[in-house]
Amino acid sequence: MHKKMKPSALLSPIPAVMISCKGKLPTDKPNIITIAWAGTICTNPPMVSISIRKSRYSYDIIKNTGEFAINLVNKDLVKSADYCGVKSGRDIDKYKACNLNTIKIDGLQYAVGIKQSPVILGCKVKQIIELGSHDLFIAQTVSVLAQEQLFDNDKLCLDKANLISYSHGEYFLQGKNLGFFGYSVASKKALDRRRRGSRAAKRGV
Repeated sequence: MHKKMKPSALLSPIPAVMISCKGKLPTDKPNIITIAWAGTICTNPPMVSISIRKSRYSYDIIKNTGEFAINLVNKDLVKSADYCGVKSGRDIDKYKACNLNTIKIDGLQYAVGIKQSPVILGCKVKQIIELGSHDLFIAQTVSVLAQEQLFDNDKLCLDKANLISYSHGEYFLQGKNLGFFGYSVASKKALDRRRRGSRAAKRGV
């Protein structure tokens, strides 16, 4: 039996990501805003979206420069992510406060990434849609950086990244793998091949 609740944006769990940006002036310091309202919206061209309140310090930076980076958050970054979500860049240098380092992103002129992030998406804003409490930034992903230790040959293994998710005000470490896309209709041969590959990867073969 379900309990009726008032309408809300209760789509959980979702990724909590650190959005990095920087103003156009050489003297502008890079900034980070942590948001949970981000998602993929298109494969070709690769496009993503983020939602930000107008009152946030990063809003005008991203609107004026037309670019930002999405930095995925792992277990080691979760405390910094929380800090960057509750503190304002108007008052503090978040990179310095969290002992984070910047990294250059191909295709972006102003925004830099967070070097400690396992995966970084460089994004160019294509459209801004006013919605209400938040504005939606639709952007094209122009480059991606991923830490070398996440690769098995040429395959990116995000299960090695210790990524976190955000659910109703709390952070959670991603848990057990329950399947893969298409496993519900896969043949026994395909399932066995997938399991053998997973076991070999865990052994470091």
